[in-house]
Amino acid sequence: MKIITGGVCAAKGFKASGIHCGIRKNRTKKDLALIYSECPAKAAAVYTTNLVKGAPLTVTKNHIADGIAQAVICNSGNANTCNANGMEIAEQMSDLLAAELGIQSADVVVASTGVIGQPLDITPIKNGIPALVAGLSYDGCDAAAEGIMTTDTVKKEVSVEFTLGDKTCHIGGIAKGSGMIHPNMATMLVFITTDVAISAEMLQKALSSDIANTFNMVSVDGDTSTNDMVTVLANGMAGNEEITEDGENFATFMKALNTVTVNLCRMIAGDGEGATKLLECKTWGAKDNATAKTVAKSVICSSLLKAAMFGADANWGRVLCAIGYSGADVDVNRVDVSFKSKAGEILVCKNGAGVEFSEEKAKEILLEHDITILIALGDGMGCATAWGCDLTYDYVKINGDYRT
Repeated sequence: MKIITGGVCAAKGFKASGIHCGIRKNRTKKDLALIYSECPAKAAAVYTTNLVKGAPLTVTKNHIADGIAQAVICNSGNANTCNANGMEIAEQMSDLLAAELGIQSADVVVASTGVIGQPLDITPIKNGIPALVAGLSYDGCDAAAEGIMTTDTVKKEVSVEFTLGDKTCHIGGIAKGSGMIHPNMATMLVFITTDVAISAEMLQKALSSDIANTFNMVSVDGDTSTNDMVTVLANGMAGNEEITEDGENFATFMKALNTVTVNLCRMIAGDGEGATKLLECKTWGAKDNATAKTVAKSVICSSLLKAAMFGADANWGRVLCAIGYSGADVDVNRVDVSFKSKAGEILVCKNGAGVEFSEEKAKEILLEHDITILIALGDGMGCATAWGCDLTYDYVKINGDYRT
């Protein structure tokens, strides 16, 4: 298995496109994206747990109830949420795209991201769809990735190549996510494509299983979005024997999917609004994996810990504090904490108490972009990983006038 280029276009039979159609005022920013499979694909998705959901999620859920989709359309700059005509607009988006592509409207995944509660005019989307379709290309992933960005500062895309039997297969994905990111699926927009032949049921099983340890373990700011989802399309063009049950091929597929999703998780966390650092919290030695996950998420969500990481302050007490209020069944007298980066690793807490360490070395470690918080719980075999970012002045600046 190896990382390759191509993103959502790495898999056979997938094209993508992205344009500026006029939803966003800044004409240099793309605001409409398209992913298209040359043949109908099996489809699976997971959705936000927020009770307030964007109309596109409801439309998409209805469209892929049969486990089939062929295209994904996504606009940025407007979430199409809490709008009286939201469902109508989302259906119009799929109808207009389907007519241009010559496919069934029910085979279109619809997504929107941006400001909540602002009416979405269908006119720029309607006018832009012909150019969007005309721009479809096997090299179009970059344009599509740019088209779904809001406050993201970098495009997020990754793809892998692997084999099933004697067939070469691919999985690729793009994501948007910078703010309003918090565990409890889905907390970002992620679109994944693959040329693997797999049943809709097994595709959904793979996705639902994977997100529990990937996207549900990412937090930027503690806010669970209203609009976001993860969608996978599998068109079977790799020609492998269709995966219809658990086994070696399904395990290989799961590993490849996880490689893509973990990479996207790290990109999303590292590009948190105003962030200067990617934080990764690794916990092990818990009574079970659920306990390890609770601890890791609590630490990564701590505003005080995130602020300390911004200041390169080895304030390990904030780690212990987050563990203590997490609700996890942990013996704090067995907890060890270390900080690690490419500048080195330093133990700051042993058996729940502080140890002597060099503040200068600790600061050197915490001044790096990628920081790992290592937590040994000393009580079992459970382990987990969570991802987040530091909390900076710029986060407040970005969200202080996000709508206006």
